[in-house]
Amino acid sequence: MRYPFLLATWLLVSASASASASASAFDQGRELQGEPAVLSPRERVAVENRILTERLETLLPALMAETDIDMWLVLSREYAEDPVYFTLVPQPSFAARRTTLLAFHRKADGSVDRLVVNRYPLGEPYTSVWSGGDLDAQWRALGKLIEQRQPRRIGINQSRQWAIADGLSKSLHDRLLEVLPAGYPSRLVSAQDLVVRWTETRTASEKTIYPHIVALARSVVADAFSSRVITPGVTTTDDVAWYIRGRYEALGLPIWFMPDVNLQRVGQTCERESPFCGGEGVIEPGDVLHTDVGLCYLKLCTDTQEMGYVLRLGETEVPSGLRDALAMGNRWQDLLVSQFKTGRTGSGILAGTRADAAKAGITSSTYSHPIGFFGHAAGPTIGMWDDQSGLADGGQWPLHADTAYAIEGNIKAQVPEWNGQWVQVKLEQSALFDGRRVHYLAGRQTAWHVVR
Repeated sequence: MRYPFLLATWLLVSASASASASASAFDQGRELQGEPAVLSPRERVAVENRILTERLETLLPALMAETDIDMWLVLSREYAEDPVYFTLVPQPSFAARRTTLLAFHRKADGSVDRLVVNRYPLGEPYTSVWSGGDLDAQWRALGKLIEQRQPRRIGINQSRQWAIADGLSKSLHDRLLEVLPAGYPSRLVSAQDLVVRWTETRTASEKTIYPHIVALARSVVADAFSSRVITPGVTTTDDVAWYIRGRYEALGLPIWFMPDVNLQRVGQTCERESPFCGGEGVIEPGDVLHTDVGLCYLKLCTDTQEMGYVLRLGETEVPSGLRDALAMGNRWQDLLVSQFKTGRTGSGILAGTRADAAKAGITSSTYSHPIGFFGHAAGPTIGMWDDQSGLADGGQWPLHADTAYAIEGNIKAQVPEWNGQWVQVKLEQSALFDGRRVHYLAGRQTAWHVVR
């Protein structure tokens, strides 16, 4: 029998779900016990393409007007795709076949034509404007299109500041210059602001499904930090890291970095000034555990860090000093998200958080970042673990509504039960800023994971 989807995902899949009811077992979605349902690769296509059409029809015209771009060119070659390419094309797409030239033209009425110059048409929601020929003919067709549309400002993906907006290669830029009409090279401008706004902004449908995705990521962490996976004295931190990776792979979900699992224990060095505390090895009773994991599903990525504790013989709950430390971490999170105000820069949010934490007597480090199509996405950079002074580039980007963030950082606290030893609580939860307040997409950790 087919599993019950979350209502939001079910509504998005709608007709495609019934059409695939007779698909083979390989195509069926799978649900692991205690985890949210996951669509099969086949079923994901309809959802992703519906969201793409929504973004192109409702979001892109507004962003092109906001950034004053009349035509946006995204030019890619097979296996050397522009980083933003796969956020723009329908699935299933694995490459820019040979050379794919995308052109988005903003018309006088504000709508945007979505055009492709390519031997292999993309289909909906794009219109092909070239019937075929050799590579030179393809580039001439792009030049002719530009001449016909007469855009005043042509955005190209070149940027010294943002890697995601720097996808136009030198050779493709040279070819573009060769086919531009006379006088048009001066109309080329960096599309970096458009690229950042396109990738950082979440639409209504994305905001609906994002909690489901984050809940999936968190459920695997809860499973990993339990007696179902960990046998004290036997299981290593590396074993747990590979278990997490294997669970995600079993669901057909790509991870965007290798999961990290580390431990702290009584007697190990953890100084107040240390940037990070923790090591690897066999997990023993009394250990504090930490993991950092990230997955991507339906084109949206998560970034999660949570903490666990292994009970000692005779213990029935986590020591109160550790419970207090986690509560202090939650207090730091509250101080950070209270600084989120539309238009405030990442460095401004960082400075306010540091000042409030100092007043509260919290030893903390803040290094939060945008998430979305990428785990480390473009947008306001709110500190770096090795730079708490504020950054010149991403730190100066203003906060916008409908953007998502990894609320990431750590606190240190002295634990009485550990003879006053410092313990570092490292937390990270995915959240959405709606323009007024921050919402954790699938809650946040307020109690320790316990291995009994």
